[in-house]
Amino acid sequence: MNKKTYARFITGLFCGALALTVAANALTPDKDFSEVENRKLAQRPEVTAASFQLAWPIRDSGSIFTGEFMSDYETYTTDQFVARDVWVAGKAWSERLTGKQENNGVYFCDDGTLITRVDAPKQEQLEKNIGYVSKFVDKAGVPVSVGLIPNAACVWADKLPAGAPNYDQREIWAQVSNGLAGKVTPVDSLWSVLPAHKDEPIFYRTDHHWTSLGAYYGYAALGEALGYTPLPLDTYTKTTVSTEFYGTVFSSSGVRWVKPDEMDIYVPETDAITVTSYEMGAGGQLTGTPRELYDESYLTKKDKYAMFLGGQQALCKVTTGNAGPKLLIIRDSYSDSLVPFLTPHFSEIHLIDSRYYKFSPSEYIAQNGIDQALVLYSASNFASETNLLWITR
Repeated sequence: MNKKTYARFITGLFCGALALTVAANALTPDKDFSEVENRKLAQRPEVTAASFQLAWPIRDSGSIFTGEFMSDYETYTTDQFVARDVWVAGKAWSERLTGKQENNGVYFCDDGTLITRVDAPKQEQLEKNIGYVSKFVDKAGVPVSVGLIPNAACVWADKLPAGAPNYDQREIWAQVSNGLAGKVTPVDSLWSVLPAHKDEPIFYRTDHHWTSLGAYYGYAALGEALGYTPLPLDTYTKTTVSTEFYGTVFSSSGVRWVKPDEMDIYVPETDAITVTSYEMGAGGQLTGTPRELYDESYLTKKDKYAMFLGGQQALCKVTTGNAGPKLLIIRDSYSDSLVPFLTPHFSEIHLIDSRYYKFSPSEYIAQNGIDQALVLYSASNFASETNLLWITR
């Protein structure tokens, strides 16, 4: 085969592959949700009259003239690309084979652990969030404790690849505790208790959350601030509910060669405990639905961590049947697996997620006879959260 024939062959082969890919993308139905990545996928943007709009606000219209429409379309084609999961996994494998130990912001660590890289926070957002918590404290009318949870990148830093960039989350806590000094009860013990147990499986290897064991140690660390004596760990009987859990870090990493996590629970569910979940309706009203401490229907799904309290929700109310004060937690999803340990010490536990709850937490405190409040986030989540403005209402 001479060079000219070979060049034609390669060109034809390339064009054929390109045409086959285009045809496959055109014929493959769009997906609404990726089970592997555990997220909604972008849908084809529609061309409407607003797409040709020139007047302000152009950006909200998906305008062709600003490039917004094409940006949306690029996201759509990337999300809906045929065999996307195979390509994502292939990229992770190629990174590993070339000696790299990171893909999509996730480090490939010892013993098959995947840890999300933590970068320096945006100072403007962090300072805003400290200010929002300060305003919430001023309005709350009850004692407020504040705790930030160090995540795996901090507690398991010795598992990271040598020289891996890793922002010290203690700096975030120092800034928060100093900014709120004298106004709140700081839960410093989270930063000593969790590292003291770093040799135990206190975080999932494939997910960003702490395990139920990690949540137990968090519960123990919160005891002094919240006024209870933690029950000893040997009070509980560990029950493994799944051996096939692949979490959010697995989903975003592209890695497909690590073994799944186990999921355990320690606190048995009783008939005395009732859980009600509230979602924000289209008209801004709250709609309540009965839930459980452990919704085992999620164990058959990708998002198994949603087993705890049923996953994302604007407001959750847990009535324990026990005597004790009423606690409100302004929180992220780390609290979902923490709540079962808190049930012996409180009559009611109320949880507000500022991403979805858009009413006044201080009014909620007054209306529901709340006795104390806790602001509890993972350190990295708190630094980047953009919805804490709502807690100042």
